[in-house]
Amino acid sequence: MAVALGLASSAGTQAPLPSARSAALATNATTVGSGLPPGVPVPPAGSNQLVTVLVPSAGSTSGVLRGWQRESGGQWASVLGPVTVRVGTDGVGAAHEGVNRTPRGTFDLPSAFGRAPNPGTRMPYRQVGTSDWWVSDTHSPSYNTYRHCAPGTCDFNESAGENLGRAGPSYDHAVVIGYNTAPARPGAGSAFFVHVDAGVPSQGCVEVPRASEVALLRWLNPAQHPRITIGLS
Repeated sequence: MAVALGLASSAGTQAPLPSARSAALATNATTVGSGLPPGVPVPPAGSNQLVTVLVPSAGSTSGVLRGWQRESGGQWASVLGPVTVRVGTDGVGAAHEGVNRTPRGTFDLPSAFGRAPNPGTRMPYRQVGTSDWWVSDTHSPSYNTYRHCAPGTCDFNESAGENLGRAGPSYDHAVVIGYNTAPARPGAGSAFFVHVDAGVPSQGCVEVPRASEVALLRWLNPAQHPRITIGLS
C-alpha cells in the first residue's frame, strides 16, 4: 500500500493480453465519448495510461476496474476491463492505520513486485522473498517504504509490517499504489497495492482476479507514466 524504493527494473517482453474468456481484462479499443467517466480527473500531459477503480458508494467493498489509454487526439479509450474487483472491507475514502479502507484519490503507479517471476511487465519489477518487507511501523523513518533485510535483523518493528515473501498468493503479483509518499505521514496508511485476489478480505488493497492482474501488468508501461484513480462511480 505505497511507493517502493529501490525496486530493480526487470523489463520483460510484453505478451499478448489473455482473452476475455480466461477472465482477464478484456480489450476494448472503443473511445468512450469525449473521454473518461464523469468525475474522473484527466491526468496531466505525459501521463497516458490511467487505471480507474470505481465503487457505487463509499461503503462498498467491490467495484469495477478499467484501463484507459490516451489517444493521439487527446481522447481516452477504454482498453482494459471492465473487471469486478474487491476493495477494503471498510470501503473507500480517508485511509489510515487501523482501518481497512482503500484510499480515495489519484495516485502514481511507480513499480511492481511479486513472489512469482516477472509475468512480462515493463514496470520496474522485483521478485520478492522472505527478506523483503513493506514497513508499517509508524515510529520508523522507513514507514511506508520497501526494505530488504533478513528476518530478525531489520531496524524497524517487524511485527508492524508485511513480510512480502510470507504473505501468501495475494502477493504473487502486485502493483504499488503511490499513496502517502514524499514524505510519508506516519499513521496515514501504508502498503496499498493492486494485487491478486486470493480470497482474503481486503485490508485496503485493490484485489484483482489473477488473470486480470497479469493482463494489467503486461499493459502498464512506465514510459506512459501510469496513474490510478480510486473513487465513486
